[in-house]
Amino acid sequence: MTTETSEPGAGAPLPRAEEMIRANQANWDARTPVHVASAFYGLDGSRTAEDWFAPFEWADLGELAGRDVLHLQCHLGTETAAFAGRGARTVGLDFSAVAVEEARRLAAEAGRPVEFVRSDVHRAVEALGDRRFDVVYTGKGALCYLPDLTVWADIVSALLRPGGTFYLVEFHPLLDSLGPGPSPDPERQELRLHHDYLAGRGPIKNDNPYTYTDGPPVQGATTCYEWRHGLGEVISAVVGAGLAVDLVRETELLPWKRFDAMEPAENGWWRLPPSEPIIPMLYALRARKPAA
Repeated sequence: MTTETSEPGAGAPLPRAEEMIRANQANWDARTPVHVASAFYGLDGSRTAEDWFAPFEWADLGELAGRDVLHLQCHLGTETAAFAGRGARTVGLDFSAVAVEEARRLAAEAGRPVEFVRSDVHRAVEALGDRRFDVVYTGKGALCYLPDLTVWADIVSALLRPGGTFYLVEFHPLLDSLGPGPSPDPERQELRLHHDYLAGRGPIKNDNPYTYTDGPPVQGATTCYEWRHGLGEVISAVVGAGLAVDLVRETELLPWKRFDAMEPAENGWWRLPPSEPIIPMLYALRARKPAA
């Protein structure tokens, strides 16, 4: 199977948003077995839950022991486990039935008290009933699968208790816009703008037999759709949902080696070498729901 990437505005008309979300769900069901076996996720014990967090995340979140934490779009629960490890009452939610099954198995095998709920994030309020949380966490590859951030932010706000904290850590839209280009110097990897930074031209359709981890081709559904969301769009959606943003961070660090030129950082993450410009790869946003 060949890899197909359709930029916004190219080719045949796109399906409705609901159909694209169902296609993404099937794609993540198909990806999950590859991810479980991959070295990337290190579920054999070669990686820990803490490996996926930048040190500033824990400082921003503060004390979690005894608090109710919800991790939206949690996939295998690799990050979700870290909240339980810090004493939080933890729930992970994801739309992939296969991923949730694996997350439950991994948590049970490790003796972690984590609950996993299978639901599309758009139906999270219904799936969780009257449960509300002190902290809602999401990110690192989540927002690109959401067509409408205004709807999403309203859901996040509804899931928070008064006075609760929303914390997002996400790949920077500049990172998503960049790709490798030809370089006159074989020792350097030139990066150039390949994709939109801002929304407005619809989703990108990808048909790729390989996922972002190591491992064999995906068996089954290979098509997914991704939406671009600029930083201004994200912040405006969160503020529009009635949450008060009190912190925004940008960092040049990534938890994995996205580009060949990247070098290890002090904390085991990755950054571009000193010869390259310092550009944001990841950002964090913290917002509070007003107390009643």
